[in-house]
Parts: sequence; C-alpha cells; structure tokens
Amino acid sequence: MSGNDLRYWIGFNKVSGIGAVRLRTLLDHFGTIEAAWKAPAEDLQAAGLDRHSAGRLVQARRGLNLDAELERLARGRVHVLTWDDPTYPRNLREVYAPPPVLYVRGKIEPHDEFGVAVVGTRRASVYGKEAARMIAEGLAQARVTVVSGLAMGIDTVAHHACIAAGGRTLAVLGCGVDVVYPAQNARLAAEIVDHGALVSEYPMGTQPDARNFPPRNRIISGLALGTVVVEADIGSGARITADFAGEQGRDVFAVPGNIFARGCRGTNRLIQDGAKMVCAVNDILEELNLTMVGEQAKVRAAVPENPTEASLLARLSAEPLHVDELGRALGLPIAQVSSTLALMELKGMVRQVGGMNFVLARESRAEYVIE
Repeated sequence: MSGNDLRYWIGFNKVSGIGAVRLRTLLDHFGTIEAAWKAPAEDLQAAGLDRHSAGRLVQARRGLNLDAELERLARGRVHVLTWDDPTYPRNLREVYAPPPVLYVRGKIEPHDEFGVAVVGTRRASVYGKEAARMIAEGLAQARVTVVSGLAMGIDTVAHHACIAAGGRTLAVLGCGVDVVYPAQNARLAAEIVDHGALVSEYPMGTQPDARNFPPRNRIISGLALGTVVVEADIGSGARITADFAGEQGRDVFAVPGNIFARGCRGTNRLIQDGAKMVCAVNDILEELNLTMVGEQAKVRAAVPENPTEASLLARLSAEPLHVDELGRALGLPIAQVSSTLALMELKGMVRQVGGMNFVLARESRAEYVIE
C-alpha cells in the first residue's frame, strides 16, 4: 500500500462517527480511499452520509495533518494494517464489519491464525489463575497463539504463561498501542511486543475509556478460532467477549467453577447455555482441530494447493463423505483422492471422522465452502 493511501485510512480512523459500515459505503461509492477522503460534502451526502456526518468529516480534514500522523507512527515503531492489506488477519477479516484499521506494535504473523482467546475476570481467584496458567501454557506448547486483553487478573496470567512457555501472544487494547493500560503491565506489554504484538483499532494517543472495551472485546474474539472464559461473573467483559465469539460463529469454552463463587457465575452459566466445558487444554485443541498445529503450519508453507485439493474442498462440508463417494463424484482414482486427503488433513483443511469418511475442518469452512 502506498503512503498516500495509508494516510487516508488513518484520516478516516480519526474521524468520529465514520466506522466500518459507513466507510464501506463510501468505498463502494467512490472506488478508492483517496477519492472518498477528498470528496466534497455534497458528494459525501450523495454517497449515503447524513449532513451532520459529512460536515464533521469535512471539518476534520481541515484540522488533520496526516503527514505528521505518519511520522508519529514511524517514531513509535507502529505499523498499520487496513482492509486493503493482504496481511490483515484472516480470522478477523471474516467477521461482520471488522475494524478498517489496526495499529500494531510488534508483529502479527500468518501462523497467528491458529489463535485461541483466553479471557476472564480482573479479580481472579487462585483457582482461576492456575487454570489460566495451565491453559495458556498448554496452548503455547501446542504452538497456538494466545489472544487476550492485557487486563489484570486472568488476561495478565495468560500472557505471562504463554511467553514463559515460549509461545506467541497478542494483546488487544482499549486504548492506543502507545498507551499501556493498566500501567502496572508496562513491562509485560514490552515483552508481548517481542513475542507477538499489541493491537488496537484506536489511534495513537487514545486514552482508555469504558466505551472502548466492548469493541475491543469483539476484536479479541475475532482474531481467535475460539474463546476460553476462565473465570467471570455474569455481565462481565469476559462474558461479553464470549457473546461476540458466539455471534461470530466461533467456539466458546468455559472453565467450570465453584457454584458459590460470584466470579464463577458467568462461566458456569456459559456451560449451561452450551459452551464447551474445559477441564484440560486438550479439550480445546481437539475441538478446534489444533492438535497438530506445528505440522499443519509447516505443510501449509511447503505444499501449495492443487486442482485436486480445490475440487475436494468444494465438495466437502460438515457432512461426512466417504473417500469412495468422493472419488466417484470427482472422477478420480481412489488412491489419488486418499493421498490428497491425507495431506490436506496434515494441513488442517479436512478432518477424518472414522471409516475413511471426511469433513471440512472447522477453520476452513468460511474460506473454502462454495455455495
């Protein structure tokens, strides 16, 4: 992406009231981010903005120095990902109205698509902290990226345990990536930059605000294949994250807790409502087909897709199909179908469910199913 285009993305992100839905409308109307940014008020209204929003955008353009914003990002070693960036996180891109701009300190890697969110209360019990430590450590050892929110309590334990186990972790903030909140986690934030990334949709310098945290929670769940709530009360931020995960079609997990403890009411209710109960990290890995992440990542990088893979992906769904049936449907030798499916299973694209029956792996459905 050119520096010119990037400045306009940053400009829109600093204008109050221009979110993902309105920006998509403008892009569809004007074709480019630059044309949308430079459009006069009457054209903005013709594109669908109300008069108040169009006037606010025009006024904001006059007061913003976008070159200075780019320099500020460079000084802070912050890079920006937008909808137009091919490295924008795939999991997040798939959710409804993903943030148009992500500010990143550190690095988001392709392998981070194998991510699981671990969240919970700030007032964690000893039991909750030990459960979070066990889960985050196990995920890291399985080469699964741990996504959380840098808050005190469960989030902090999850980030620490992941780093200690040699894993990668992403922290999504409700403030700018140059603002550490809570301040007590300044050292942890620096470690996360070295072992993953700090991520935010909010511009540099944005201070934490209660209104920022629900949107931040939807990014936590959106970056992950599933969300684990370790310990939380009803109505807590962690419970909100779980609700977002469910709306995004992602798996929700919960650690069972003491029925008399206030901090476990939310997790126990989640289990009652259908969340998958977690007693060991393998409960998560097996459900999300993440038991062989290291092997999947290596094979994905080494072996490109081919026409046989593409045909099988188009044919498979959540309903099991036998290898013989697939061979007949595609007119291919059974040996070729079997060997291709074995390789695709290593890649994490498909899953064998017994008796040479295969289904499309959960994390591949949104990308590969052809309607």
